Amino acid sequence: MDLSLSDEHRQLRELARRFTDERIVPFALQWDRDEAIDRALVPKLGEVGFLGLGIDEEYGGSGGDNLAYCLVLEEIARGDSAVRGIISVSLGLVGKTISKHGTEEQRRRWLPGLCSGELVGCFGLTEPETGSDAGSLATRAERDGDDWLLTGRKVFITNGTWADVVLLFARTGGPGPRGISAFLVPTDSAGFAATEIHGKLGMRGQATAELALDGVRVPDSARIGDEGTGFKIAMAALDRGRMSVAAGCVGAARGALEASLRYAKEREQFGKPIASYQLVQELLADMAVEADAARLLTWRVADLADRGLPFGTEASMAKLYASEAAVRAANSAIQVFGGYGYIDEYPVGKYLRDTRVTTLYEGTSQIQKLLIGRALTGVNAF
Repeated sequence: MDLSLSDEHRQLRELARRFTDERIVPFALQWDRDEAIDRALVPKLGEVGFLGLGIDEEYGGSGGDNLAYCLVLEEIARGDSAVRGIISVSLGLVGKTISKHGTEEQRRRWLPGLCSGELVGCFGLTEPETGSDAGSLATRAERDGDDWLLTGRKVFITNGTWADVVLLFARTGGPGPRGISAFLVPTDSAGFAATEIHGKLGMRGQATAELALDGVRVPDSARIGDEGTGFKIAMAALDRGRMSVAAGCVGAARGALEASLRYAKEREQFGKPIASYQLVQELLADMAVEADAARLLTWRVADLADRGLPFGTEASMAKLYASEAAVRAANSAIQVFGGYGYIDEYPVGKYLRDTRVTTLYEGTSQIQKLLIGRALTGVNAF
């Protein structure tokens, strides 16, 4: 489906497709088994401009709009959602937040390295006791002269053990969202520690970590945005993040569909390819329709963002539908493959394991429904 794609968009999508087929697909299953993506992939993502999409060239970015960003993430996730997560977090949540809310000094310090892949960023919001209720986070930042001392824990942090900088959210004031501020914290700071989380159901190749901060000292110049605006900054980042998750889910759904189509044409039962059976075609048709619907919802978000219009509710719709559709597509793909779908010789089991978490992070499906319901009714159910 090429609706509204310019020649530049098509060329970028083709570049992302080739990169995925050459640099990701042949290695994805092994990275999954090893629970470790090859770190050397990150600067390669930077070389082709994927880590600088949407960032001004003066800061090392590659420019481009939100639709371009979504096209690249779709192709990358078709190969490995764990790789897509590296881009979504380091660029989408961290780099774009610095670009939008950071000072000139912060942009020049961090953006060139993040765009090239020399540096990696992570997003420090979720805590052991605060997931959906992010406004109740407990990590604290205490004033000490011209500095801040940060103490607390974060968990389920993508890129956590790889990151050079954390966009960290901590309480600088009273209870609730208005008491939260945001900081850019170098991970080589004294008192900072990251411990990788192993044994995940999916996204195994991704470096997911728990962070611990014990009196980590940062100057006031590390604060991003005004005091008390951290929660707003986090929610704005997550609106953009939901767009990127949705785009990635479209890619995973498409990957599951394409694998199923190939297998259904090759696999024979009762003397003919299983693609000729009506109930198999029903599975394939449902996967195709839902993938296209998810793509259009995602592209609508990108279009609104590119035109400078509000897109928060639409991002929740796209993330909700695309993540659930990707899980359904992967589950249907296993059904098409039968017993072979249950072993990792084929990619469809990985699609299911990887997509399952997309209904949880950056706002669960239930949180998305409450956000959509609030927009529809004007009544806050939180």
